Amino acid sequence: MSPVVVVTDSTAGVRAETAEALGIVVVPLQVVIGATSYADGVDPEASPESVAQALRDYLPVSTSRPSPQVLLDAYEQAAAGGATEIVSVHVSSEVSATHESALLAAKRSPVPVRVVDTGQIGAGTGWAAVAAARAAADGASGFEAADAAQRRADHTTALFSVDTLEYLRRGGRIGSAAALLGSALAVKPILEVTGGRVAPREKVRTQGRAIARLEELAVLGAAAYDVEVTVCHLANESAATGLAGRLAERLADNLGGREIEVCEVAAVLGAHVGPGVVGVVVAPLLPPHHED
Repeated sequence: MSPVVVVTDSTAGVRAETAEALGIVVVPLQVVIGATSYADGVDPEASPESVAQALRDYLPVSTSRPSPQVLLDAYEQAAAGGATEIVSVHVSSEVSATHESALLAAKRSPVPVRVVDTGQIGAGTGWAAVAAARAAADGASGFEAADAAQRRADHTTALFSVDTLEYLRRGGRIGSAAALLGSALAVKPILEVTGGRVAPREKVRTQGRAIARLEELAVLGAAAYDVEVTVCHLANESAATGLAGRLAERLADNLGGREIEVCEVAAVLGAHVGPGVVGVVVAPLLPPHHED
């Protein structure tokens, strides 16, 4: 085990096999369906499918951050297992108080904790956590691993298209995209994560055009980088799979044989974006001590 352990939260969508291979500790947020709270990614009642159905059935769905104590428990367990430093990599502080919980927990941790506010949502956070864990496995210090996570997050492109902005509006996560609400029924908005917030990028008239535009923007985001890519969705597997296939062809040189991950968004994110969402995250592979 590396003396530097990476902790992240369930919004990051890090696959279980990836977390196990890299020793990443995933702390769940809470998904509240009706009057019952479930641990995201842990309780089967909080699966993406369950959240999608609850939203379709107009059941109340909300989310909440992990408490500082839950994060502290993760830090203490890592320390008991031999960690001498912890890098805690989290969803943007602009959309979740998870980062605040991590800062509070870090003050009581038995070993030093470096908390990274990725300014990202979903797989953008996940790829940053992976970058930190890979750096730690290669012998990086906590400072170096945290830097690897932050730099990767800063270079990551995260875009998505939703069927409706209603779910984002309900959860208060829509930010400046509220300007689109008046014409939400007439367009399929393309949104991006910028400055840690969800903001409008473009408006198109059909889902087909939205997916095609996501493809073009993802190719632009890859630029000349070697990249890893995630295509995510909620209850829209066919659109996500088709997009991933086309990107695999167009980004073959950038991917260097790496497969594009296709997955459903974490339930806690699905609660805010709603069924039908399709997103793409393009995360450059940056060398250590990369000079921007």
